Amino acid sequence: MDNHQPITIDRKATEADRQNALRQIYFQILERQPYEYERKELAKLEKDFLKGKLGIRHFIGELVMSSVYLNSFYYDCSNMKFVEWTFKHLLGRAIQGSEEIATYMNLLMMEGVSVFFHEILGSEEYRKAFGCFTIPYAREAKLYDSPRNYLQTNLLQHEHVGQRGKIVPTIYWQQLGMDCETGTCVMPDAKVVSTHPEANEPMILRSVNDEIEELLQMLQKSDAKQVLQSMNENQKSLLRTLAK
Repeated sequence: MDNHQPITIDRKATEADRQNALRQIYFQILERQPYEYERKELAKLEKDFLKGKLGIRHFIGELVMSSVYLNSFYYDCSNMKFVEWTFKHLLGRAIQGSEEIATYMNLLMMEGVSVFFHEILGSEEYRKAFGCFTIPYAREAKLYDSPRNYLQTNLLQHEHVGQRGKIVPTIYWQQLGMDCETGTCVMPDAKVVSTHPEANEPMILRSVNDEIEELLQMLQKSDAKQVLQSMNENQKSLLRTLAK
């Protein structure tokens, strides 16, 4: 999504203004307009917004908790990618470092999506950037921490849903030098073809994407010591890389 001028809708806005705002909210949060069958679930929410009963922040809070949003960005995605997408949609920026993603990953896993969304929408950053009546938009920082942070932000803001898969967030696939342009993240050397000794047929090495997905599932278990003991050397190496 490209940057655009902020759109603000207050209590005095006309229904036409709210219709326009509604379309922009969907572009920002869903990155598309709802499908016809999804409109049925959103019908009452839309009606209340168009009648001025809901402000933008309240409407967005309800939208992200709907199955329309969760089906698109949560249920079949890794928690890390979900956190990244949420920052893009609600705060208009990329995640700033592994410490920030770890903080919100922990909140999501320990408290659930409702508390996770409440924390972001109720944050000081959201209040100062958008308040209750401005639609979130892709923000450009006046000063980036590093060239890498600038590149990650630019890549994320112009990324289509599923373009680089639903597992590895930008902050990691870029650092690891992975190729995610086909929708499945792989290391460059994962494309090397080997030959099976018996069948004598080419085999593609296992995608790093699968390794990370398996690792993410393991990390959600409560017994950290048991999880660590069950990891192979490749997974331990990958975990050390992600923790940097």
